[in-house]
Amino acid sequence: MNALSTALPKPVKIVSIIVLYALLMSVLSACSGKEAQSPKKPSVPVSAAEAVQKTVPVQIRAVGNAEPYSTVAVKSQVGGILTRVHFREGQDVRKGDPLFSIDSRPYEAALRQAEANLAKDTAQLENARVEVRRYEELVRKGYIAQEQYDQIRTNAATLEAVVNADKALVENARLQLQYCSIHSPLTGRTGNLMANQGNLIKENADTPMVIINQLQPVYVTFSVPEQYLGEIKKYMSSGRLKVEVVIGKDEKYPEQGALTFVDNTVDTATGTIKLKATFANSDRRLWPGQFVDVSMTLTARPDATVVPSQAIQTGQKGSYVFVIKPDLTVESRPVVTGLTFEEETVIEKGVQPGERVVTDGQMRIFPGATVEVKAPLVPEGK
Repeated sequence: MNALSTALPKPVKIVSIIVLYALLMSVLSACSGKEAQSPKKPSVPVSAAEAVQKTVPVQIRAVGNAEPYSTVAVKSQVGGILTRVHFREGQDVRKGDPLFSIDSRPYEAALRQAEANLAKDTAQLENARVEVRRYEELVRKGYIAQEQYDQIRTNAATLEAVVNADKALVENARLQLQYCSIHSPLTGRTGNLMANQGNLIKENADTPMVIINQLQPVYVTFSVPEQYLGEIKKYMSSGRLKVEVVIGKDEKYPEQGALTFVDNTVDTATGTIKLKATFANSDRRLWPGQFVDVSMTLTARPDATVVPSQAIQTGQKGSYVFVIKPDLTVESRPVVTGLTFEEETVIEKGVQPGERVVTDGQMRIFPGATVEVKAPLVPEGK
């Protein structure tokens, strides 16, 4: 009998053996359980979208500035007191509508004087012509000298020149009188009034009386890098290029226009070419001086594979996407991207139509991870 047997009573020894056996079995059970099943990795919730084939427009985007189709700075061609203003500031006017009236009394008097001088000189000319006919008969019969007859003819010719000059003066006086009434040279909208009734107006003053802008149609001017010039000329030769502008954030209702002007030189300071598009502007949404977002469509690319732009990730080796395989594990796949249109990016190489790519949750996944695709949110009211 060993020392433990002699030291412990028999009942205590039996209990100790039972406890040790129980502890040994529990440890063995736990170890075998760990070996039998490992903990399952949880699925990562992500959002996904399917790569699709569609026709994608090839566009050039820029920031543009609206300009009036035509601008006229109205000045007076005669001097005088401004007797009446026929419009209000900011009023729409049509071509030919009266704008200003200048005191016409001095010009009416000048016209009457010119007409009187014309009448006087015309009467003298008629008398001189009668004398020429009479002296012509006398010189033919030898009653007067040829020199006297020549003097009468010269006098008649001089009076004829005076009458012609008088007629020109009458026409000029009549024109000066017409200038006293200033009419709109185009249909448009008046700006700030810079000459009020009662002011003394100078002839061809430096400051215009009012500026009128034509708003229908209207131009949108924008610049693009010179590298696009070749493509623009190529597609312009086959037809008009469509141009759309977005005002503010109203992307649902862009204004439709067409490219109508390409500048004849490239700006060497910026390396850009200036373009203009014309818009009907029937509802006057475009206003001179307004900044807009411009999209010019060159052509359309059919059967392009596109994915949402948020699916594209950038790594050390370039762009890549996470593709969801049929077993709901993900694969990191490098891609070659093309043009972007309305938050969608063309995939030149790397993804096939019908494959699903992760669009949200990329930061929580890795190649081989299992994912759970969340159902897309349905907007309220649908």
